[in-house]
Amino acid sequence: MPLAPQVTERLTALIHPQTLGQVAHFHQLGLRQRVLTLPVMVALVLTMIWRQIGSATELVRMLHQEGFLWCSPLRVSEQALSQRLRVFPAELFQRVLLEVLPQMQARWQARTRPLPPVLAWVQARYSQVLVVDGSTLDALLRKVGLLREAEKHPLAGRMTALLELGSRLPRHLWYEEDPQAHDQRGWPEIQKVLVRGALVLYDLGYTHFTVFRELTQAGVFWLTRAKSNLAYTVERVLVETAQVRDRLVWIGRGADRQQVRLVEVLVGTTWRRYLTNELDPERLPASHVVALYGERWRIEEAYLLVKRLLGLAYFWTGSENGVQLQLWATWLLYAVLIDLTDAVAERLGRPLAAVSVEMSYRGLYHFTVAYQQGAATDPVAYLAEHAERLGVLKRERKRKTPAVHPLTTASDP
Repeated sequence: MPLAPQVTERLTALIHPQTLGQVAHFHQLGLRQRVLTLPVMVALVLTMIWRQIGSATELVRMLHQEGFLWCSPLRVSEQALSQRLRVFPAELFQRVLLEVLPQMQARWQARTRPLPPVLAWVQARYSQVLVVDGSTLDALLRKVGLLREAEKHPLAGRMTALLELGSRLPRHLWYEEDPQAHDQRGWPEIQKVLVRGALVLYDLGYTHFTVFRELTQAGVFWLTRAKSNLAYTVERVLVETAQVRDRLVWIGRGADRQQVRLVEVLVGTTWRRYLTNELDPERLPASHVVALYGERWRIEEAYLLVKRLLGLAYFWTGSENGVQLQLWATWLLYAVLIDLTDAVAERLGRPLAAVSVEMSYRGLYHFTVAYQQGAATDPVAYLAEHAERLGVLKRERKRKTPAVHPLTTASDP
């Protein structure tokens, strides 16, 4: 179904100015002016993803009949479009994305919706609260280009995201052509964008004592799980009860020897172990360590949204450039979708975590129907008004009570 004018206007207002801002760079790359210019290509690719158009044939037909976003109807051949999708410089889409993200973050900061208590706590004490992780992209189709002769479907590569934990918006994104690349290969690039006073969360795959020390020296705080075979010596016991053990310990050898906190918390019947270079239990109590690391799952949710909801599990082309073009465009739409969901959360007076991103996206279909019937004019107001009926507002789940309540303080473990 065509997008309602209000949805088109929202996408245009958020993305089109940054697209026009890259036209000069388009010419600097020595690219000739064609019918499929940068603004047209951005509109085409975004529409193909957002409306889940499954083929170039259908895309050309729709472009001829109705136009997309800020583009009027246009006649192009399917061959011209397919060739353009394979060779159009993906870096232009990446540049548009990197221009849009700070503006999205500013919009999130300006809104007044409640935050989960643990996020409100840490955001008041650290300059940024971030989570980093990588994800392997799905297999390419062998029916395209040189891949026809491949024995099996090759993987499309690997992406790494550095996500703002509160807003769930990417701070930065990277692409690696090698799908087998280890997470630790990304540390040099990640370290370049981390700022002093930030708190970054990551899983066991990023364990690297040298990097731990370098982050500490740069004034960056970190939190991760501790390996079961971690070797350490205890310097001082901060808390020790039947449910919590919080200690300052020494890890590493030689130049990498460093003091960190080892926090062990009994959750149900399982001891969970965490490491952090935040040595002050007043700034990051042991109980908050558990709750905060649990929020690391938000980056897995982000990967699920871009892959399954926005279609990054299916690639149109076998070229590295084509994969990146789709990658940046999908994350661009992810940012727009998060912005829309956060606006709905503000309208409802609920935390962003209480509102379903997926159902907000699917609810736009119902808004378009309501608009055509003259029953709705504002997508945010419509989604908020019908939040329960459309499944936009998540149902509360009953959870097992942890052995340590996530909001206890350091003096009350």
